[in-house]
Amino acid sequence: MVAAPNVNDPAFLENPFPFYELGRAMSPLVLPDRGLAMVFGYDDCVAILKDWETWSSRFPPPPDVAEPPEPTMLNSDPPRHTRLRSLVSQAFTPRMVEQLEPRIREIARELLEPALEAGACDLVAALAYPLPVIVIAEILGIPPEDRAQFKEWSDEVVASLGTGLGGGRQIRTEIFEEMRDYFTRMTEERRRHPRNDLITGLVEAEQDGERLTFPDLLQMLILLLVAGNETTTNLISNAMLSFMEHRDELAKVEANPALIPSALEEVLRFNSPVQATARRPTRDVELRGRTIPAGMVTLVWLAAANRDPAQFPEPLRFDVTRSPNRHLAFGMGIHFCLGAPLARLEARVAYEELLSAATGFERTTDGPLPRVPTFFMRGVLELPIAFRRR
Repeated sequence: MVAAPNVNDPAFLENPFPFYELGRAMSPLVLPDRGLAMVFGYDDCVAILKDWETWSSRFPPPPDVAEPPEPTMLNSDPPRHTRLRSLVSQAFTPRMVEQLEPRIREIARELLEPALEAGACDLVAALAYPLPVIVIAEILGIPPEDRAQFKEWSDEVVASLGTGLGGGRQIRTEIFEEMRDYFTRMTEERRRHPRNDLITGLVEAEQDGERLTFPDLLQMLILLLVAGNETTTNLISNAMLSFMEHRDELAKVEANPALIPSALEEVLRFNSPVQATARRPTRDVELRGRTIPAGMVTLVWLAAANRDPAQFPEPLRFDVTRSPNRHLAFGMGIHFCLGAPLARLEARVAYEELLSAATGFERTTDGPLPRVPTFFMRGVLELPIAFRRR
């Protein structure tokens, strides 16, 4: 039996892929001493994600939490999940996302102009972080002067991912209180003075005559805060890293910008912003001759499934023309990422603008880059690059 790695180790965060290769050969790994199972293969991951009745997204609260909040949409099962998703879907429609493209393009151009003049930037600070933050803040109806506060809160929530699974930590009480107080003021103001924004939409959304309770609304806004910016930030920065490491593929995209959507799908597969999700079986489950006991936390390694040779020919090859490309970067089943269309749109616009304006991308520092400090996500905290303006 293989020993599970220290998933907080910077070396693991830098290169988890050898472990995924080993894990797929031995999947599932059942580690009773850690109360943990891990699944790596594409078909098994798909089967788990599709079967919410057997594989629950509900987890018991930490023992030191006296009054745990109701689970978020991400951590709930039907019928609660169905109700929450239906309510937020009313205020976050594909049509709304499509209408955002001109504004996203305007923001991307404004952000890129100083970098283009300088011929260098930290891509995370210049584009990958601010673009999705500004977009989700405008969608929610958050004033521009509060965006820096959003970043601090988002970082705090991301650092909490993996709590109890060998990573992460609880959100600090004072940070949670700050978020609660802020969103209390915002929602009360929207009830008095509705606007054309997502907070108003969530306040007014109803299903069968029932609206979101304030605790549900608060959880939803925190989830949107993180999901609306962190994963897209990682997608944009991971794309540049992938392109610079595979220059022949980048050349194809530069020669034919119509390949940008396909190239980004390959980034999602090859360098998945979300590496894993977690489930708990509601009963003992037999999987490939091994038993995963009821209630055991089970990590579903999306990033390992995305490199499974049984699903993807030459999975270790970065191929911007790969088709089909049925990756699991946005999950599958009832928890498929509600923000996937927005993430794809933001990343596509970012690279349409960047690649049309610059070329000759090079890193300006050597060695490993500082990484997002949770094994659930893959991204870098900074990406210093230089380039030539076209």
